[in-house]
Amino acid sequence: MPMFLFMAALAVLFFYGVMLYNSLVRLKHEVTRCWANIDVLLKQRHDELPKLVDVCRHYSQFEQDTLTRVMEARAMLSEAARSANVGRIGELEGQLRGLTGQIFAVAEAYPALKADEQFSHLAQRITQLEDGIADRRELYNEAVNLNNVRIEQFPDVIVASLFSFRPAKPLRFSEAEKRDVDVRALFQR
Repeated sequence: MPMFLFMAALAVLFFYGVMLYNSLVRLKHEVTRCWANIDVLLKQRHDELPKLVDVCRHYSQFEQDTLTRVMEARAMLSEAARSANVGRIGELEGQLRGLTGQIFAVAEAYPALKADEQFSHLAQRITQLEDGIADRRELYNEAVNLNNVRIEQFPDVIVASLFSFRPAKPLRFSEAEKRDVDVRALFQR
């Protein structure tokens, strides 16, 4: 009888460990899925930015320096995305959002550009994509938080350390992105 109880206790522990392992795997893949959703929107927005820059370039007096900086930031962001450097992506995303905001703010001084149908469509599309990215960032960071908490909690920490589960990095925003935009400063160039 004692041997039977011992074997039953071992079986219960084994199945409990399997359930913990499977739930940690599910969380890890949820983080990956949430990141993939962000990545899709980032790629869509990055495809729209060159089109926006091209439309703005047709207006020869439009600020070329801002357009150049947008394309440089886009290239650096693509490189950070390829290397899956979440910290660098967060930093560059803030920079790119700020530069895109500058394009829209400077465009206010160009009535012909503002009236351009293609510019209006691209501005609306990019704004929608940025809203989607912000929503997906929230979901991603929530999944990261759930994953990181679970791999640090007891008894999950035992299973996590046995199978090398690692914490994921949240997507953080730069301080510049969190501050309000000073629109007056954009027009005093």
